[in-house]
Amino acid sequence: MQSIMLKAKLHQARVTHAVLEYEGSCAIDGNLLDMAGIREYEQIQIYNIEGGQRFTTYAIRGEEGSGIISVNGAAAHQAKVGDRVIICAYANYTEAELATFKPALIYLAAGNEVTHTSNAIPVQVA
Repeated sequence: MQSIMLKAKLHQARVTHAVLEYEGSCAIDGNLLDMAGIREYEQIQIYNIEGGQRFTTYAIRGEEGSGIISVNGAAAHQAKVGDRVIICAYANYTEAELATFKPALIYLAAGNEVTHTSNAIPVQVA
């Protein structure tokens, strides 16, 4: 049996560009891609905190150190510059892989600078 698990998350990234007339995808600062372990052309889910939109696209490499988060093509209708988004990648894991599984959680400030990283989300309390 395999389970689909959260592989990586860029939490509260800020959209820097929304380019309707681009080929599609989401350009992400290459340093953030590498830190999260998200590959170029990998499927990602984007959750718009501001408007509630949830959509699927794929990641492309943006300029390293630029802080770019560019939502492109048809997806540009789902987010505007300045929106806070959560970008997630998921993967299939076997039961054996789950024994050592830990997601890469990258938390970002308003300028898409990394504030901290983790591999676990704190338990939510009532």
